[in-house]
Amino acid sequence: MKIDIHTHILPPEMPKFKEMFGYGGFINLKHNHVCGKSCSADMVDDSGKFFRKVEPNCYEPEARITDTIQVLSTVPVMFSYWAKPKDGEYVSQFLNDHVAEVVTKFPKKFVALGTLPLQAPDLAVKEITRLKSMGVTGVQIGSHVNEWNLENQNLFPVYEALESLGMCLFVHPWDMMGQDKMPKYWLPWLVGMPAETSLAICSMIFGGVFEKFPKLRVAFAHGGGSFPMTVGRIEHGFDCRPDLVAVDNNVNPRNYLGKFWLDSLVHDKDVLKYIVSLVGENRVALGSDYPFPLGETTPGALIESTDLSPEVKAKLLFKNALEWLGINEERFKP
Repeated sequence: MKIDIHTHILPPEMPKFKEMFGYGGFINLKHNHVCGKSCSADMVDDSGKFFRKVEPNCYEPEARITDTIQVLSTVPVMFSYWAKPKDGEYVSQFLNDHVAEVVTKFPKKFVALGTLPLQAPDLAVKEITRLKSMGVTGVQIGSHVNEWNLENQNLFPVYEALESLGMCLFVHPWDMMGQDKMPKYWLPWLVGMPAETSLAICSMIFGGVFEKFPKLRVAFAHGGGSFPMTVGRIEHGFDCRPDLVAVDNNVNPRNYLGKFWLDSLVHDKDVLKYIVSLVGENRVALGSDYPFPLGETTPGALIESTDLSPEVKAKLLFKNALEWLGINEERFKP
């Protein structure tokens, strides 16, 4: 069995949010048709500005069914945290209804993660309750919410609701820092994304999120970004300048290793083995970023290529995902 905790999906058709809400900035799909059938689609904003081309396996569930069980979450550009609260709630509900419908249709192949209008934590908590009633097992959030980093106490009711309902949390980088200084070479994705993930982990550690919500099951995308390779520097900063670093939480950041999950999307066997040794063989789970080109082309191939033991490989390929999701393996058996 393989369970991929990091895959993205879009609805095949989306409302014209600009016409509904009276302002722009939202993403839509512009389908490219051949013989009456969609062969690809362009993600464009409502002014027509191109963002990304996607293939049918990004919006047609039948086109993405493989031997790997996929945990489905929206494409981060759809978070829309900048939108007005009630509009953000509508967008979240539309996306969540779609992903829940896909899982209902193919319950043995897919698991759903919802999205939330985090710019309005009260509405986000309301949506968490709705998602739970729909059988959705967890949510995906961004590495920050507008001007809030993830330790912002406005978000604590969201963490409390997820913890109390036993729902998992997947943190994905988005809206990368410093993009105006990285116009070339795809650097926002190559440099900004790893930094965003480290920002999220450090914010939750130093802000005391893991202290206050010890049962919250959190996984971070892209192998934790730059955090694993800089944890020594982070710990040293905590030790040498506690007046700057330990202002909200005086627990050594290294103590939280093993308290959260990382996905396996690191593209390097030695790095994968390092993060397994860093956070533990029970806290790394297969993640591919399917169906995007910066992801792993064959989900699980990196794990299978290592000299890790068969027992550890099984943990990384599916067992750790089951624990994070809070799902029994029996759900996927015929």
